[in-house]
Amino acid sequence: MSATPLRVGLVGYGLAGSVFHAPLIATTEGLALDTVVTSNPERQKQARTEHPDVRVAATPDELLARADDLDLVVIASPNKTHVPLATAALKAGLPVVVDKPIAGTAAEARELAALAEERGLLLSVFQNRRWDNDFLTLRRLLAEGELGDVWRFESRFERWRPQPKGGWRESGDPAEIGGLLYDLGSHVVDQALVLFGPVTQVYAEAVVRRAGAETDDDTFIALTHANGVRSHLYASATTAQLGPRFRVLGSKAGYVKHGLDPQEAALREGQRPDTTAGWGTEPESLWGRVGSGESPLTGGGRVEPTLPGDYPAYYAAVAKALLDGGPNPVTALEAAAALDVLEAAHRSARDAVVVKL
Repeated sequence: MSATPLRVGLVGYGLAGSVFHAPLIATTEGLALDTVVTSNPERQKQARTEHPDVRVAATPDELLARADDLDLVVIASPNKTHVPLATAALKAGLPVVVDKPIAGTAAEARELAALAEERGLLLSVFQNRRWDNDFLTLRRLLAEGELGDVWRFESRFERWRPQPKGGWRESGDPAEIGGLLYDLGSHVVDQALVLFGPVTQVYAEAVVRRAGAETDDDTFIALTHANGVRSHLYASATTAQLGPRFRVLGSKAGYVKHGLDPQEAALREGQRPDTTAGWGTEPESLWGRVGSGESPLTGGGRVEPTLPGDYPAYYAAVAKALLDGGPNPVTALEAAAALDVLEAAHRSARDAVVVKL
């Protein structure tokens, strides 16, 4: 890689910007966090404290006025701003990373992809859950044929948050692109597509459970893949007893894994990949099990060591793509395919129908 790191402008310093993007950018060889965009004085102070060399801009326009001083723009602002900000950055001649979901519709995602291709610029989507520890472990098991032919894939992002927290993510305004379907649903659908390919049929339920909640907080999506695999995907803030993160059933064996990847918690606690020993590893007590014919809770099957999670791999791949011509780690067209499914799920839940793709 070049000795001079690429200068990155980060738009947004809320949860996504401060917890996920800034630490990963700052610790990736070949990248340097140059500017953070936020109009919030407290967040401006936070950015300067956490990244003493960073510049701060109050608006995206202020950032893009210095486009010649930058090499990459990362958009970690609220969902409704993703399309206009990505469009402006691409038109300013800058490669772009956009947090998920890249857009509210698949059509908008494809329009952004076409603009990036026309300008010859990288447009990548931050789907960090492709580098979760359990997902990496499952991919290895599938590649090695440990489970045989997969028949059913169950994936859960379940939480117990009986009181709404507020904010745009829980807003009922459709323009905000809030709710769990487009938030955690973006992760579970993307993972299912990566593992098992295109979808032919979608059924979904999206329910508002909590008093005072404005948008879906308990969501279920059933997918039929073209290869015959059935995916059952859950995203909920109202789960009093959490189920397994993964339960994967195949013709030879199944894999059951409880617990979430530890990287988000580590980042929230201020840990960093470059200074934390054993980054992405979890205790053996959380390892999953592979077996058949008996519940893993009663000792069925063998313990399967969980591979370390590796969120840093995403930005390392972005740096390699820009500096050395490596592949885009997550393309906008891949994100558009996931949005096809999410739009179908929204229609299915709204109209109580099965949607064919």
